[in-house]
Amino acid sequence: MREDGRLVLAGAPIGQAGDVSPRLREVLGSADVVAAEDTRRLRRLAADLGVEIGGRIVSYYDANEAGRAQELIETLKEGRTVVVITDAGMPGVSDPGYRLTRLAVEEGVTVTALPGPSAVTTALAVSGLPSDRFCFEGFPPRKTGERARRLSALAGEERTMVFFEAPHRLAESLEAMAEAFGAERPAAVCRELTKTYEEVRRGGLAELAAWAAGGVKGEITVVVAGHVSDEGPPDLEALVAEVERRVAAGEQRKTAVAEVAKAAGMPKRELYDAVHR
Repeated sequence: MREDGRLVLAGAPIGQAGDVSPRLREVLGSADVVAAEDTRRLRRLAADLGVEIGGRIVSYYDANEAGRAQELIETLKEGRTVVVITDAGMPGVSDPGYRLTRLAVEEGVTVTALPGPSAVTTALAVSGLPSDRFCFEGFPPRKTGERARRLSALAGEERTMVFFEAPHRLAESLEAMAEAFGAERPAAVCRELTKTYEEVRRGGLAELAAWAAGGVKGEITVVVAGHVSDEGPPDLEALVAEVERRVAAGEQRKTAVAEVAKAAGMPKRELYDAVHR
């Protein structure tokens, strides 16, 4: 590892500026370059913190991430400190940062992090759902068919699942989850975490979908309980119907059988024979 250049992934507050650490204040003032997802938000955060950013500020967001990452790597190889900060939460977690981190590792540049608030773990903590084992699934696919396939593949997931979702797609996604996981599967919708209008709604997926249909605003994190494996044997008729639905939507039968069987925790051959019959 190089001892000169250093990439710092800085966790930004998800709501309250006061949640930042003293180390973030220090590094924003001392870094050679601060790469921000939104430079205006960065300057507003710095003003709220009373920090003067001494280094160069550059934009670093989804559309320019690939090209900017290479530019920042050259800066790091010159022995400079580069800080990456997104609008909220941790860079690289459903936010820009992964490409630059990967390149830095490949180049032997030191990579470190300033941990900060995370919508994923905050929502998990307040959801009231099991938190000993969980997985982060990011944003569900936007297209109806792709989303249905993704959720169907997760139907047998035993860990608590955490999703992000845009407010205008929340009701539709919750309805799709209720169809894939069951209407009564326990879940929590966490809105505007740590902010003035923070709200956590808990209930079954169908109940939450009906609530969301009335309109929801703000940053959304959804936490869904995992599959309980002792619910009894899978409903073979329902699994066959799911395979047929996916085939009708254009998926290959072999793929549909494999994914549905995996989600249900049963042998592929058993489901294939049932579909064939």
